[in-house]
Amino acid sequence: MEIELFSMQNWYVFLAILARMASTIGSLPIFTSSQAALRLRLGLAVAISLVLFPVLDLSLTPQQMSPVGFGLVIIRESLLGLLLGFVTQLIFFAVQLGGTIVGYQMGFAAANILDPQHQQQMPLLSQFQNVFAILIFLALNIHHIILRVMADSYRLLPPGGLDFSGNAIPFLIQLTGRMFVLGLQLVAPVMIVLMLSMFILGIMSRVFSQLQVFLLSFPINIALALILIGLSMEMVLLLLEQEFFGLQQRLTRILQML
Repeated sequence: MEIELFSMQNWYVFLAILARMASTIGSLPIFTSSQAALRLRLGLAVAISLVLFPVLDLSLTPQQMSPVGFGLVIIRESLLGLLLGFVTQLIFFAVQLGGTIVGYQMGFAAANILDPQHQQQMPLLSQFQNVFAILIFLALNIHHIILRVMADSYRLLPPGGLDFSGNAIPFLIQLTGRMFVLGLQLVAPVMIVLMLSMFILGIMSRVFSQLQVFLLSFPINIALALILIGLSMEMVLLLLEQEFFGLQQRLTRILQML
């Protein structure tokens, strides 16, 4: 197929492809870190767009190539990329939520560290869970699935075709609610054991009035939580693997709804 690289039509199409790709890559969990240089993210987006451009058979209408129309196309493509990145980020939000809940319950309420990804204070256990999820994300090659979905997205939803009047928003709300449930599922064994521990310590404080339950609860809860976190790693891995491999279906479905 012969490509006219310097025709205005091709430049408009390439910029539309780049807008969607750049916003998606910029919102993926790995690249949201401030440590990921802007040049790296932009260079990767340009490289992938250059690879996709000769393969995709896309065109824009004369209305879309007008200054106002093309501006709307770029805005819609950027919003679509951010939306796809947000759907991916929901799993990591669930992981961080579960880690935060358990961290506070085991007595790590004041144990915060600087998160280099977002340059803000983050609970210690939540940061550990987040790094663990990113390692699984990379080990399972889920980023390859994201790129495959991005390539297919231009077939499912051509540039400028974004429309929120369908069922995409209710589906997105449903996904967000499901992530809260996932966050609790990831830490359910640890939460149950810690609740039982506090219940038993509460009974012991009533039976033995001289017992310093407050001081005793910290080492017991921390030890129990760390042991349970280690024992439940395989369960967490299976849950995250299931969620990650379901990303392709979710992203494709939301593209079909837009």
